[in-house]
Amino acid sequence: MRQLADLVPTHVLNFESYVPSRPDDVLMRQYGVERLYRLNNNENALGPPPAAQEVLAAFPPERGAVYPSGDCFFLRQALSDAFGKAPDRFLVGNGSCEVITSVIKAFCQPGDNIVTADKTFAVYEWVAAFSGIEPRLVPLKDYALDPQAMLAAMTGRTKVVFVCNPNNPTGSWWSRDTLERFLRAVGGRAIVVLDEAYREFVDDPDFPDGMEVMERHPNVLVFRTFSKMYGLAALRVGYLCGGLEAVDIVRRTHLVYSVNSLGQLAAKAALEDDGTHAAATRRMVAQAGEYLKSVFDSLGLEHVSGAGNFIMARVPIPDTLLYRLLMKQGVMIRTMTGFRFPNWIRVTLAREPAMEAFAKALRSSLDKR
Repeated sequence: MRQLADLVPTHVLNFESYVPSRPDDVLMRQYGVERLYRLNNNENALGPPPAAQEVLAAFPPERGAVYPSGDCFFLRQALSDAFGKAPDRFLVGNGSCEVITSVIKAFCQPGDNIVTADKTFAVYEWVAAFSGIEPRLVPLKDYALDPQAMLAAMTGRTKVVFVCNPNNPTGSWWSRDTLERFLRAVGGRAIVVLDEAYREFVDDPDFPDGMEVMERHPNVLVFRTFSKMYGLAALRVGYLCGGLEAVDIVRRTHLVYSVNSLGQLAAKAALEDDGTHAAATRRMVAQAGEYLKSVFDSLGLEHVSGAGNFIMARVPIPDTLLYRLLMKQGVMIRTMTGFRFPNWIRVTLAREPAMEAFAKALRSSLDKR
């Protein structure tokens, strides 16, 4: 009799599954705390924009029995209005993870590879690996994606290059000139995905706008999300935009009905915000960033902070040990060993009480060494 494992492709057997953290109430009981500051997932502490909150509060329960728009018709129309591009140039997914999967399925087959950084958003690598596609991972240079090394890593079987801009977790980003030189060097040999999940946190005029870049480069696809700046992480809404031909190819592999009705409505309302919410979020993030940099400096800890609502720091004890010490004080951070940054932590930039709680817990934990 065949074993179950005999039915499984080798690349799936060799893949180590990701284990998410337990629910907050379970963790609070486990660590014996009455309150937990979530600083591990770069969530927006201000929540969704007011208009999106109104949509969430007014959602009629009976709509729970009705299937959502299968292709996010009205949300794609809103994206079309916001960016001045045809609705069919957008694909909406259950978070950006789904559109990552759709792109790899659309362009890659066994023997192909993708190119990305070795210390970046890990889902590109994971989806490729469990799909039987080789992920070619390029080391960072000075905490930033290295364009020359990424070009050198490309082969005749490279189908997709993932550029996380700004990069998670280092916050580094490519300027307009750097990106343009890179795209010219690629020369259409592969799809280039610009993952702009954190682009709304950057107000530097030298930061490239993927929505504009794609008009010169038909091999460019842009990913964005409603999880970070718009505070809708629980509803899982991300989207892809590109040229009509490229998007039509990806659409063939893209699941329909994967984005729920509430998420579609809330995202549409968030998109129509007048910018007040984004401005308030940027102020909160800037203040928290300056505060935590001073805390890390006072403790003599190396830190990296570019664009985005997070900061990364090197700690003098194992990051997994520090995680447990902080959890016992009601503060949850992201350990970075899984990102190949051993003994580093990533902290979400949030409101003042959470930042002060983290600083107090960090000092207490390091004092006990």
